[in-house]
Amino acid sequence: MSEPTITESVRSAGRAARAAAPSLAAAPESALTSALEGMSARLGDQSDALLAANVADLAALDPSFPDAMRDRLRLDADRIAAMARQIDELASAPFAPRVVLRRALGDHLVLEERRRPVGVIGANYEARPNVTIDVASQLIKSRNVGVLRTGGAALRSAAALVDFVIAPALDDAGLDARAVQLVRSPDRAGAIALVSEPELIPLVIIRGSGPTTRELSMRAAALGVRTLAHADGGGVLFADSAADVEMFRGLLRASVDRLGVCNRLNLLLLHDDRWDELVDVAREELSALGVAVSLPPHTHARGHEWALDEGNEANVTVDRADTPAHAAAIANDETSGLAAGIVTSDSEHARQFLDAYTGTGAFWNAPTRLLDGFKLLGAPETGINVDHVPGPRGPVTFRDLYLRQYVVLPADASPELAGQ
Repeated sequence: MSEPTITESVRSAGRAARAAAPSLAAAPESALTSALEGMSARLGDQSDALLAANVADLAALDPSFPDAMRDRLRLDADRIAAMARQIDELASAPFAPRVVLRRALGDHLVLEERRRPVGVIGANYEARPNVTIDVASQLIKSRNVGVLRTGGAALRSAAALVDFVIAPALDDAGLDARAVQLVRSPDRAGAIALVSEPELIPLVIIRGSGPTTRELSMRAAALGVRTLAHADGGGVLFADSAADVEMFRGLLRASVDRLGVCNRLNLLLLHDDRWDELVDVAREELSALGVAVSLPPHTHARGHEWALDEGNEANVTVDRADTPAHAAAIANDETSGLAAGIVTSDSEHARQFLDAYTGTGAFWNAPTRLLDGFKLLGAPETGINVDHVPGPRGPVTFRDLYLRQYVVLPADASPELAGQ
């Protein structure tokens, strides 16, 4: 018998997840919590198997695979423990209410705005094992099921997480273990197949490099598949004329603790009046961390995202700005709009910057690395949406993965029928 094509594999996964959807949609909160707690426990119990799969992934990498990407792929005992802690906190977080709004309409009728699960949600993401856990846990908490596809470099790790952690935990909680499916092929055609099945997989979360994510989003739109896309990133920091030097040093260090992530410092703007002083500070701090500075005149776009430039991640672009509003305008017009911050002791300057910046996350004397679902909202994220449209923007968590439904019913309907 011939091997199934990648399209057939994605369709099969979509059908299996869809068959499991009623199990999660109707599950009591206690069962969903039990499944999450089981995932946390199994991360520890199955750590040897998980680490062995991850070692195999790392061993199979081409020698040219960038160090920053290797770091994102690597698992160790501390990272597994951190994943388990995040699931524990998610398990204890309150569930989003089923009824969002209740309003009298007259004529003895009331309106309820209810949350309903989407059903089957796809996810295409980079080669990071923790994202498999992040997305799966968000789906379970929100009563959705999913079809996951990760970068081929992390496929063994992802399969181990599904087989030894996620599926058994669902089964032990009395839920359908088919609820989280994995596309088990490194073929990049799997990403195209995932965004090509509007009847089976109507919504797909897309993460990864900007060009790839935009290409997949365009294909999905043409086929009627909705997307939550996380394409571009890159944090901006503006050192104001009233910046405290020691605080500036600390923010530089906190902003480049990891180089292969979207919310790291990418563009550093220095006030004209402090340029000579602060550019030397930036050189000193960043070079001590193995990060080079790219000074004007630049041979690249000012907002070029270094985290996605394989082999050149250890760079930060540095340039000038003459006011907080000017710095905010640069961040608005020349970067993705993910996150930007100002370091200043002048509250009026901070207000000017925060009011002018239109991006997803704005920070005053804080690093853009805080733009993270778990750090800001207490829940792992499925991605960060920077779209300028209504809907979930910023870190997308389980609270966002639902559909609105309007229900009109008699004012004296029983609490059970009224969704209470």
